[in-house]
Amino acid sequence: MRWAPAVVVPVAIAAAVIVTPLAAGASDLPVKSPADVLRLVAASHTESFSGTVEQNSELGLPSLPVTTSKGMDDGSAADVLELALADHTAKVWVDGPSRLRVEVLDNLAERDAIRDGSDLWLYQSSGKKVAHATIPARLKESPAPDATSLTPSQLAQRFLAAVDPTTKVSLGDDTSVAGRDAYDLVLTPKADTTLIGTVSIAVDGKTGIPLKVSVTARGASSPAFEAGFTAFSDKKPDASIFSFTPPKGATVTEQKLPTGDQVRDAAGSHPKPTVSGTGWATIVALPAGSAPSAVADDPLFAQLTQPVDGGRALSSSIVSVLVTADGRVLAGSVPVSALQAAAQATGR
Repeated sequence: MRWAPAVVVPVAIAAAVIVTPLAAGASDLPVKSPADVLRLVAASHTESFSGTVEQNSELGLPSLPVTTSKGMDDGSAADVLELALADHTAKVWVDGPSRLRVEVLDNLAERDAIRDGSDLWLYQSSGKKVAHATIPARLKESPAPDATSLTPSQLAQRFLAAVDPTTKVSLGDDTSVAGRDAYDLVLTPKADTTLIGTVSIAVDGKTGIPLKVSVTARGASSPAFEAGFTAFSDKKPDASIFSFTPPKGATVTEQKLPTGDQVRDAAGSHPKPTVSGTGWATIVALPAGSAPSAVADDPLFAQLTQPVDGGRALSSSIVSVLVTADGRVLAGSVPVSALQAAAQATGR
């Protein structure tokens, strides 16, 4: 299912910033300008925190099949889409770049990801499957990725990094998220060629951490997706939280992380995307053959897409994906018609 990332990535990024309008309320926060709040986020150095995150989406897509009974190593597109787009509740603990724990709570089951120094554990209670890997010393000594990448903070950073002259930045009324006073930073695309109407980011007035992110489709009155904390603490989590012992009866699989050469080889084997358009109307395209012919026979592909001139399209309230007859994949937060026009322009 090599086409899956082209569907998952733009949907997950766009959807992850959609949230219901934040309720206004009185607060004791100092008065700030939009630029002040942007600087507050940029200056945030909080590395230890914990909380509960809820993710909800109303993208107008068909219901995804239930996949939590599958193994962790199944890696199907349905599994990835379900995790990125379905409603979830997760508990998060972070203590610096090398200690984190995320528990995704499913119905009568849970999925855990734990990093404690050089130990990396993945656990799925359904089937009692555990995967373990040891992070090489060279990676431990190199700059680690932001440990908040599994929280609303990283979702917010993706949008904040894209702020340019095509974006209007403003402040809504101060709000409260997880019992904490927060600024409501609002990003509004100036162009009418994108499906996204607004992105609302609740910024904690004390730490500068984005607590909640919402994206609302153009012309809509309610959000398409939301991800935010319902409980939050900036206190250092206890070290025992990051200690994991496989439960009795669990099947443990030892795995090796890919080396630098393996990562480069894998990257080189994938088709290179091209980018057209600018700002919020950017379109990413993968060349012909990126979507294997077998994809058309996959039930999930048929369930999520509709036939259109030139191929089949996935159309949601904030992102569209087009798979052409010759196996090209185009995606962006634009109408399907824009993807069709881009496909015709590049297919000549």
